[in-house]
Amino acid sequence: MSATEERRAAVTGIGVVAPNGISTETFWKSTQEGISVLDRVTREGCQDLPLKVAGEVRAFDPAVVEERFLVQTDRFTHFAMAAADLALEDARLGQADTAADPFSIGVVTASGSGGGEFGQRELQQLWGKGSRFVGPYQSIAWFYAASTGQISIRRGLKGPCSVVASDEAGGLDALAHAARAVRRGTDVMVAGSTEAPLAPYSVVCQLGYGELSGESDPARAYRPFTDAACGFVPAEGGAMLVVEAERSARERGAEVRGYVAGHAATFTGASRWAESREGLAQAIRNALAEAGCAPEEVDMVFADALGVPEADRAEALALVDALGAHGRRVPVTAPKTGIGRGYCAAPVLDVSAAVLAMEHGLIPPTPNVVDVCHDLDLVTGSARVAEPRTALVLSRGLMGSNSALVLRHGAK
Repeated sequence: MSATEERRAAVTGIGVVAPNGISTETFWKSTQEGISVLDRVTREGCQDLPLKVAGEVRAFDPAVVEERFLVQTDRFTHFAMAAADLALEDARLGQADTAADPFSIGVVTASGSGGGEFGQRELQQLWGKGSRFVGPYQSIAWFYAASTGQISIRRGLKGPCSVVASDEAGGLDALAHAARAVRRGTDVMVAGSTEAPLAPYSVVCQLGYGELSGESDPARAYRPFTDAACGFVPAEGGAMLVVEAERSARERGAEVRGYVAGHAATFTGASRWAESREGLAQAIRNALAEAGCAPEEVDMVFADALGVPEADRAEALALVDALGAHGRRVPVTAPKTGIGRGYCAAPVLDVSAAVLAMEHGLIPPTPNVVDVCHDLDLVTGSARVAEPRTALVLSRGLMGSNSALVLRHGAK
């Protein structure tokens, strides 16, 4: 194995806490079957707000996290700690393994919403009762970097730790950051994103997004790439992945589930969806160049799929701009239409699904979407049998970030 191959960024563990499953196995089963779990918003304090449909994680038991961590953290960090546990377990990295050399393992996460529920509760205490009733953890629980810090502290991980703040595309950027840390010498990175944006204050803030769907019918609320597209549906949950040097994975006898092969990011400005065509196409080109991947090698695309006609059109055109005629033929999917678009967490769930799709030889469908009005091969109805070896995952943020990530199939 060459020195370059030794430092290849391999995905060895996946941990998922999503609206359609609180385990990688359940998530994949629902995803491959195209099950939609979008439903009416039930989170406390949100039922009477204009947002009517969302992807909620309804079966999550926060007791999987120790009480001393629960009281000082928000729901989005509860998700992150639980998903990190699942990812480390999947990678067969136990407490003894991480304790042996804690400085060789780092953490990087991304978050767009932070700890809104915790922050709102404490501010209500301040307003209703006074400053003496505000808990000491208010200063850290709402912070978008809280999940990185708490995973690091709880698991004793002392390697390079960071947080990415780059809009919804930050989910992909966090994974790329982890891969580059591995290539520079860190053995293992725990990376990903989780979100919990369904608290009243957070929802009211989101109502300012013109791209948010106001549709009350769950089956019609989020249908990108169709004439009926009316915006996106938000979601909570997310995923954490273990990204490590191929050498360390092979030495441990861990399964290499895939490789983070290339990444690039651009910026085109808030809600400038027509301009995102050029920015997204450039991100795709640069990601493919870093991966050493020809456009024709891309076997499937996990789309950003905003659900806004102008944005959907820009994404379809960007694929042709970057991939040529192959951009019209390559299978495209957007499983998020069945669970919601979880801000920074959405593309990390797409990466998880892409790795699983390459493992199982299936391209999952796009739930709730039937009549495609753009010139692309969108997978709808049921999963498509295939042998994908290379996946392209795309993400754009409402504030203007564009990101593309290239994944390769895990070597046998």
